[in-house]
Amino acid sequence: MSKHEPKEALPLDSNPTVDPSEIQPIIINPDGSVTRNVKIPSTEPTQDPNNIVLTKDVLLNPINKTFIRLFLPRIALHTSKKLPLIVYYHGGGFVFFSASSTINHDFCVKLAEKIGVVVASVDYRLAPEYRLPTAYDDAVEALHWLQTTSEKWVLQFCDVSNCYLMGSSAGGNIAYHASLRVAKTIDEVDFDQFKIRGLILHHPFFGGSKRTNTELRFENDRALPLKASDLMWEFSLPEGVGRDHKFCNPMIVDEEDGECFDKIKRLGLKILLTGCDGDPLIDRQVKFVEMLRHKGIEVVSYFGKGFHGMELLEPKGDEPLFEQIKYFINNSIA
Repeated sequence: MSKHEPKEALPLDSNPTVDPSEIQPIIINPDGSVTRNVKIPSTEPTQDPNNIVLTKDVLLNPINKTFIRLFLPRIALHTSKKLPLIVYYHGGGFVFFSASSTINHDFCVKLAEKIGVVVASVDYRLAPEYRLPTAYDDAVEALHWLQTTSEKWVLQFCDVSNCYLMGSSAGGNIAYHASLRVAKTIDEVDFDQFKIRGLILHHPFFGGSKRTNTELRFENDRALPLKASDLMWEFSLPEGVGRDHKFCNPMIVDEEDGECFDKIKRLGLKILLTGCDGDPLIDRQVKFVEMLRHKGIEVVSYFGKGFHGMELLEPKGDEPLFEQIKYFINNSIA
């Protein structure tokens, strides 16, 4: 069996959707190297004062070659009031895109401009070269960096006591797991200065061994077809585990995670989850919200019209999302 065929470790109640005879967007070669057959445009950062939002890259970890792209609204240069901070994790099924990808860059520019926040977009290591939980490791490392950095834009313009973790698609999955890791350290880390107020989960990417009704109904979805989900989970999960591993299926809660929910409540952390009726993942997202509320977590959910990742793919429809985020941030400080 070739390395890019579905593994028996991923039991599903319907036939596998990845056809090894088709040209795959990503292939693991016999020598272990990875070929990505998708060309993704990128955008360089710029501090041109004529831009509404200024951008620059700062090194996160030189060994891992990770970085953070900062997005600073120009208005921050002319006011003494510090802005909320959104730490953003991009989507791409854990295997595609970066913080410099044009689709993510443009989205973060709008996020900074329309909501009036500083955005720290994290460039994390990708699978299959670095399978989960590597992305979670990089996500948390970025938070430690923001806590301790002497970077001028963070110190001078960010209100780090008003911080939010946000992610789109796979980035939403990362933001959620990063919050669990943060909650574990509540008794060891001082959160008085660097305070995470909430999570913003935008079309979070979750899965499971059993197909949901919407996954089957939208099997050939234009944005997230079932075979794409299958491929991304195959390449991103740890070797040998199935889809009911907690990295994939958030309904799988072990004792350690259960304790984290209590600590999340102690932190006063709130969650905004946004989804849409045309997303194959909506059934999972609805169940996830129900589970969180059952655990006593304060969750605001917004499910509108559209498809998976629509605000990045068709930006003209992004106003409802930004309105929800702005309202959530304005009402998250107790």
